[in-house]
Amino acid sequence: MNYKKKLIVKKLQNNEKIFLTGGAGVGKTTLVREIIKEYEEDAKKVAKLASTGMSATLIGGQTLHSFLDFGISSNIEELQRDMKLEIKKKIKKIISSMDLIVIDEISMVSDALFDMIALRLSQANFKGAVLVVGDFLQLPPVIRGKSEVKFAFESKSWQEYQFEKIELTHIYRTDDKKFIELLHNIRFGVIDETIHNHLNSYIKPIPHDLHDFTFLFGKNHSSALHNKEQLESIENELVVKEAEIIIHKKSIKEYEIEKFLEDARIEKELHIKIDAPVLFTRNSWNYFNGERGIIINIDDNFIYVQKTDKKIIKLEVTVQNRTRWIEKMVEGQKELVEEALFSVYQFPIKLAFAITIHKSQGMSIEDLIIETNEIFAPSQFYVALSRSSNPQRLNLIAPKVQWYQLAFANSKAMEFVKIT
Repeated sequence: MNYKKKLIVKKLQNNEKIFLTGGAGVGKTTLVREIIKEYEEDAKKVAKLASTGMSATLIGGQTLHSFLDFGISSNIEELQRDMKLEIKKKIKKIISSMDLIVIDEISMVSDALFDMIALRLSQANFKGAVLVVGDFLQLPPVIRGKSEVKFAFESKSWQEYQFEKIELTHIYRTDDKKFIELLHNIRFGVIDETIHNHLNSYIKPIPHDLHDFTFLFGKNHSSALHNKEQLESIENELVVKEAEIIIHKKSIKEYEIEKFLEDARIEKELHIKIDAPVLFTRNSWNYFNGERGIIINIDDNFIYVQKTDKKIIKLEVTVQNRTRWIEKMVEGQKELVEEALFSVYQFPIKLAFAITIHKSQGMSIEDLIIETNEIFAPSQFYVALSRSSNPQRLNLIAPKVQWYQLAFANSKAMEFVKIT
């Protein structure tokens, strides 16, 4: 990983365009965070972007639409319709001042959106480096209506950028070689008799104590209902920890805060009890995103969580900031700085009874039950399976359809991944 980081940083410092890819669990987000940290420690400006709010918050950034001033437009024609085709002077100045632009979860960027990105960078005469990150065999772009899904790599701009591909291949989430092979086949939608039987081996009776496992659902409603029911089954006193929200700019609207809380997986009101299982939703030196623990004590300032390795974490609130780049006077000179619009203070945990596949992004979960009957999108089954860090503790709810009907990927994405 260290070698790959040095290689990528060296290329980026020469203002090259890099496409960093690899399957789930290979450490893409961790590596990207390290690259960003190295740039920022060197006082260089980094635009940390993604197509969705949740992906953006995972790297401490903002959405493409916000940073590049796209409004609600989804293609260049709509930019023109919405009077946003011409770049504003302040947006041009911000973009052109960046040393590095990172675009995470590139699989969720459509061809039309990528052409919009290229247009803005051209309008701003951007001369810095571009790092796009993701796996086209994971979640695809969300397309309105019944239009055909078209990926970033199908755009004219992608061809013109001529990205150098750097692929990560070592899976850190598990060292089970048989399971790693299974994930590889599911990633490409390959189901033969051996794989069919392997998947069937994970269909087991539902464990008696559901509190030991995390259910992975495809729908928000199912996840919320399961968490509510299981929490109510614990007889201890309910404690509610409210998030503290500090607004730094008066222009901030309530819906912006609500959207940020949803995207950043922050509970506005964290409902917990002693003996309730929780998942950490951030990485720290003594816990990781998706790691599980049990609440053993709660006081006014701390939540005490005992992890599965029996180590006790004295957990305090962490801060998440919604930021933007603005021009400010610093020591008598105009400078571009990243400024917080508002800050949210909350404990970085969620109830571990259930979580949606989408919100499990980046997580490594040891004790997992997947509700296969809520799989509905290409590559969703692969994303769900790849959350498992311990296949011996993986349970699959028996599907009402055949495995090949769940383990499917977009044919264009498969072709692109195979030939590049």
